[in-house]
Amino acid sequence: MSKENQGLKGKVAVVTGGGGVLCGEMARELGRQGVKVAVLSRKKEKAETVAEEIIQEGGEAIAVACDVLQLESIQEADREIRKHYDGYDILINGAGGNHPDAATSEEYFKKEHLQNEEVKTFFDLTEEGLKHVFHLNYIGAVLSTQVFMKGMLERANPVVINISSMSAPSPMTKVLSYSSAKAGIDNFTQWLAVHMAKENIRCNAIAPGFFLTSQNRNLLLDEEGNYTERSRKIIDHTPMERFGKAEDLTGTLLWLTDQRMSGFVTGVTVPVDGGFMAYSGV
Repeated sequence: MSKENQGLKGKVAVVTGGGGVLCGEMARELGRQGVKVAVLSRKKEKAETVAEEIIQEGGEAIAVACDVLQLESIQEADREIRKHYDGYDILINGAGGNHPDAATSEEYFKKEHLQNEEVKTFFDLTEEGLKHVFHLNYIGAVLSTQVFMKGMLERANPVVINISSMSAPSPMTKVLSYSSAKAGIDNFTQWLAVHMAKENIRCNAIAPGFFLTSQNRNLLLDEEGNYTERSRKIIDHTPMERFGKAEDLTGTLLWLTDQRMSGFVTGVTVPVDGGFMAYSGV
């Protein structure tokens, strides 16, 4: 267990996507530091699992169902959390994901793909799929910030942390809408940092490199647990030659949330990527 951070003890955090691998670990780490954590997930049972783990480790947490695709669901989550806490000090916008209808099956397009029904090309991406992924990763973060930030206005030194991606500065192949949305998250982070500066609300983002999660496991590992071709490309382009572990994010999280450590830091996206972004490939 990490040593308790006195600069965070007693604060209240809202973590969307808190039932997932990465944001679940962020929620648990905040709990270890004495933060009261509202764990939000579309499936409440996933949030409950994380909240129970926080409580078992001696922390305080509640689980709340929240679908960031629906403004009404976010507002209802806010009302539920307000039954327990009168405001928020930390907001982590971690809800996100992808959808097959917003991604191509091949990295490069060739005209002959149009004759192959098994190949999903750029021309096959659906309006519904594109909207779903962009809404989930970008609009959902904006709407969540609108709702929960109202509970931050009377707090001392509140912080918003968005979850970006390696796909923001340099779009990954295949995942068109996801890459566009994460680029939007970086821009939103900068915009919000400026917009809220006079109220002393800091806004930053964390850009994880490549981590194994429940969402990407089938893309990165085959049925025997070995690296896929895409995994090997990632590892070859990561100087530290491994995937990230969820706990690799917690140091950056604690730095960005603690006013004493990063009180003059706002509007930045911090890569936690094993050197991926720094490596040119040669």
